[in-house]
Amino acid sequence: MTEHNHAHTAGDVNDPRHSRRLIATLGLTGTVFIAEVIGAVLTGSLALLVDAGHMLTDISVLTASTVTAILIRRKPNAERTWGWARLEVITAAGGAIALLFVGLYALVEAISRLSSGGEEVQDPALLLFFGILGLAANLGSLSILMTDRAANMNMRAAFLEVANDALGSVAVVISAVLVMTTGWNNFDSVAGLVIAVLMIPRAGKLLHSSMRVLLEETPEGLDLTEVREHLENVSHVVEVHDLHANTVATGMPTLSAHVVVDADTIGDYEGILTALQTCVRDHFPVSVEHSTFQIEPEGYKNIRDGVFHK
Repeated sequence: MTEHNHAHTAGDVNDPRHSRRLIATLGLTGTVFIAEVIGAVLTGSLALLVDAGHMLTDISVLTASTVTAILIRRKPNAERTWGWARLEVITAAGGAIALLFVGLYALVEAISRLSSGGEEVQDPALLLFFGILGLAANLGSLSILMTDRAANMNMRAAFLEVANDALGSVAVVISAVLVMTTGWNNFDSVAGLVIAVLMIPRAGKLLHSSMRVLLEETPEGLDLTEVREHLENVSHVVEVHDLHANTVATGMPTLSAHVVVDADTIGDYEGILTALQTCVRDHFPVSVEHSTFQIEPEGYKNIRDGVFHK
């Protein structure tokens, strides 16, 4: 006998405001990207070139995030029983990988330039202008995404992209000022190195979080040993096996288990099931709204592996 508790929540991934804010941020970022590419060509600045490359990554991730924010609002159907919810995790992972590649390129290029004495910045004043322009755009994008940054993994990836780019713009501005005041062009390469150092760990953390979901690891903060002990303390429960827990998308943890009960409690399965669902919903740091329990009477033979539960 298998019973389901299908009431589940997905945070606010379906909020239509997410896509509107992402579209606004995408438009702002695209405009500044074009300006920064022109600025990098005119000034020969590594910091500005890397920041422009970072913005190109932003555009890719923001585009994917916008499409994701629209698609995950679609209702589940017979073909996609979870709808497009998992797409937010895939988008976040793709953005993290792209960010890692840009960061590694910036790291290698900055070290190469520093070891060879650096390259001359053609017009530090123009570099400063483009740096300030990029920073202003990033601050505007951050203000748009600020309220939604913790809504789900998709929005967190978008916010992280813009936040990293804002730090890169700060580095560009500082390097431009230092080149103007000291005449030492290596400040530009140092700025590129700083951008890379800031970028790589954040991208790695986002990729790690995404892979935990894609590999269907136990939700962070949920101890399955403790869950098993609680479930086995429910009245009439003899044993819990085949216990699994994972996360479909932000705010959508799921749990399933086979529960062996006393053979003489066949008339009270409803009460046992309610107790099990209440346990995983209310007793742990991670509240599991979507739980599936297969109730098995003591002595039932599992067809899959032929094991008797005694």
